Formats: sequence, structure tokens, C-alpha cells
Amino acid sequence: MKDTPHFIPPHGGYEQLLSYQKALVVFDGTVFFVKKWLPRMGDRTVDQMVQAARSGKQNIVEGSIASAMSKQKEIDLTNWAKASQEELKEDYKDFLRTRKLPEWPKTHRYAQRLAQLCRKPGASYADFQRGIESDDPEIAANVLLGLCKVTIVLLKRQIESLETVFLEEGGIRERMTKARLEVRGQQRRDKRD
Repeated sequence: MKDTPHFIPPHGGYEQLLSYQKALVVFDGTVFFVKKWLPRMGDRTVDQMVQAARSGKQNIVEGSIASAMSKQKEIDLTNWAKASQEELKEDYKDFLRTRKLPEWPKTHRYAQRLAQLCRKPGASYADFQRGIESDDPEIAANVLLGLCKVTIVLLKRQIESLETVFLEEGGIRERMTKARLEVRGQQRRDKRD
């Protein structure tokens, strides 16, 4: 029998997802940020921020891998990644508010520069390092807050795309049934020939 249909779709490849690339920068930046600006050991906020940043990244990875067998799980995990980024976004807003530092509006020149960097293909930590590692807490927090916002938008779009794919292609059971029916049909045709 030639060309046996495959019902497990390509999966993984999360490194190519813009959401993952930004979430990786957010994670690395958050680890640096809390060490510099929230240095009290045992501070629950430090642990929560690092965990939210990690969860935002790791759930993208897990969802990408799980997509082979469950679109629902992929959507769920991607949504958890988005929720973690939302939580982290609030932590950065709290940091700014409690220190009476301004949150940059979109029209702020640094916010506009950040937006340019976020659109750069293949942007990595090095592209944002100067802002993240700034000696000014306003700059550092706003850069990471902006990166969280961008990551949230990317994850929202990713979830919408996953929903569309599910509606068009179905889940694993539907693909398995379709593949089995194709094989049976080919077997019948082979017997007649």
C-alpha cells in the first residue's frame, strides 16, 4: 500500500512561534529584573513573577508538543500561557504604580522604540537588553510590561488561529477516522484491481 495517510499533524516547532520568542525574552528579562529590583530573598512577589514568566513560556512549549494528539489541550495550554502573561503584566503595572513611576503611553518615544524592536524579525533578548537592564526602574519595568503586552496579543492571535484550524480540520479522532476510511477505501480498490 502506498502513501498511507498520516493523521498525526506536524507538531512542535515552538521555537519558530513569535509568542514563544517573546515569552523567552520576558522570562529571561523577568529573572534579571527581580534580581535587580526586588532583591529580598523569600519575597512572594519575586517567586510569583518568575513562575508566571516561566509558565507563560513553558505552556507554549507544552501546547505545541501536545498539539499532535489534542487540539483542545493545545488551545488550553496556550490560553494558560496567555493567562500567565496577563498575571505578569499586572505585576509590572503594580511595580510602577507602587513606586509612583509612570506607565508609558503608546505615544511615549521609548514605547514607540520598543514597538519597533518588537516588530524586528528574530528579535532576541540582546535587542531588548539595554532597556531591560537599564539602571532606571521606570525603563526596565516599562520595557518588560510592553513585552508582556505584545506577547499577550500574539497569544490571543495564536488561540484564534488554533480555533480556526480545529473548525476546519477537527481533532485527532476525526483525523483518525478519516485516515482509516481512506485506507479501507484504498484496500477495496486494490482488491478490485
